[in-house]
Amino acid sequence: MTMSFQAYLDTIEKKTGKTPRVLVEEAKERGFAEPEAKAGQVVAWLDEEYGLGRGHAMALWHVIRNGPKISSKHVGTGGTHSDASDTLWLDGAATNPAG
Repeated sequence: MTMSFQAYLDTIEKKTGKTPRVLVEEAKERGFAEPEAKAGQVVAWLDEEYGLGRGHAMALWHVIRNGPKISSKHVGTGGTHSDASDTLWLDGAATNPAG
């Protein structure tokens, strides 16, 4: 099954009960936003604390590393990976103006 980047973040919220922004802040508190941090550390943390799989953890890792901007490659394409915007919504699916 394939899904948009935003759908990954929305699923993370459903599984953890926390918005992506809250999880990014937790990651920063744990030092995972530091240049020497590794993706594997985030994968292990999210698995241990929340039972998230690697794909969801890597989606959050991208946001931790790069912020909410994503490539416009799939924006508005209507494909399986299509996102509505090149900026991810980090404050919860219920408040997403595009949702």
